Amino acid sequence: MRVLIAATPLTGHVNPLLAIGRLLASRGDRVVVTTDPAFARRVEDAGLSFAPCDDFGSAGYLEPNLPPGPERWTHEFERRFVEPMLSQATRLRELVAEEQPDVIIAGSMFLGVVPLLLSAKPRPPIAVLNVSFLFLDRPDGAPVGLGLPPARTETDRAHYARLKAHIDATFVGPVRACVDRRLADLGLPRLPASLTQSIVVLPDTFLQPSVPEFEYDFGVEGDSVRFVGLLPAGAGTVPVPDWWTMRDRSKRVVLVTQGTLANSDFGELVDPTLTALAERDDLLVVATTGGRPVSAVGVPVPANARVASFLPFAEILPDVDLLVTNGGYGSVCQALAAGVPIVSAGLSEDKAEVGARIGWSGAGINLATNTPSAAALRDAIGIVLAEPHYRRRADAMADAFARRDTDREILSAIDALARTPEMADAR
Repeated sequence: MRVLIAATPLTGHVNPLLAIGRLLASRGDRVVVTTDPAFARRVEDAGLSFAPCDDFGSAGYLEPNLPPGPERWTHEFERRFVEPMLSQATRLRELVAEEQPDVIIAGSMFLGVVPLLLSAKPRPPIAVLNVSFLFLDRPDGAPVGLGLPPARTETDRAHYARLKAHIDATFVGPVRACVDRRLADLGLPRLPASLTQSIVVLPDTFLQPSVPEFEYDFGVEGDSVRFVGLLPAGAGTVPVPDWWTMRDRSKRVVLVTQGTLANSDFGELVDPTLTALAERDDLLVVATTGGRPVSAVGVPVPANARVASFLPFAEILPDVDLLVTNGGYGSVCQALAAGVPIVSAGLSEDKAEVGARIGWSGAGINLATNTPSAAALRDAIGIVLAEPHYRRRADAMADAFARRDTDREILSAIDALARTPEMADAR
């Protein structure tokens, strides 16, 4: 089979798609990946073919003076994702003509597939791989993005309705209008729903790299939504540090990370966690800087801590007792698949929603802030380590992930698209 993969040029978006690309290539499929040239080496190292997609607008730009909230979200969506949509769509059309793919697989924020999905022109079937929580519209009326748990009472529903009206007016509506204007430039119809809802319901298949147990009950998900479990890890390029293999195994391990995107200020989470646990001689605190220099950590590294630029999570998570995170979806799912309970503190990007699911699932504590104090972290970490409830809930999540045959789920979903008669006729 010939497969074209399209990825937004952010590490947390590219890596999951490369995992699927490697899976397809391992059985002999031809896989071409299009993304920014900055990721060309990573694509080729995965054994996949690379085709540049150069115009990603202001993908690396982030307004530093905007606090988390609708104004910042609107700015980020328009600059990072909507702005390059038309040029991405043009590039996809070129590659479809050149490569004649049987299937296109796009990341959920690679909006260049939206014009193809709304066009009457023939196209290959399109699968979208989500890189975040399932952002369907909620039956309890809660707005997407605020990190609200499922409503329990009519009072909750009324409160959520008021919040949703505000978010719709300040974020959902403006972003949808921005996309619709660009679609109109191509003579295409408007989105059928909000942008996030449309991303889920328009593709032929929507792959959710998680398990239903870590998602709210949306009633009836779209027919296209398929939970596929934890994506396969690639061949490890980051070695296990010597200090990890030589550690005192009588000490429990706390891993702290701010991921690879929201990690410009370690004073938000890494630094206060190191400070909070500096006196815990019974713990080994392990921090990763997500690719930034270790010297960027803003506090002296305590005697009970180790810091690395990158760490091989797949290898070390089975021996980790607790993850402290700002809520990166990929690392959270990795931890839960390994049965590791979590303390979460993050509100930027999608992190308020991921943190809310951590708290709702019972697998950890959600501090619901970008800047937790050392005292708050010390207390939350102490509670999760001391109370077995959190480990039991994390173990239940691990069981749910283990029941998913991820490779089979992904391959069967993609193969089903390629075999669809009307799609074959369209090509």
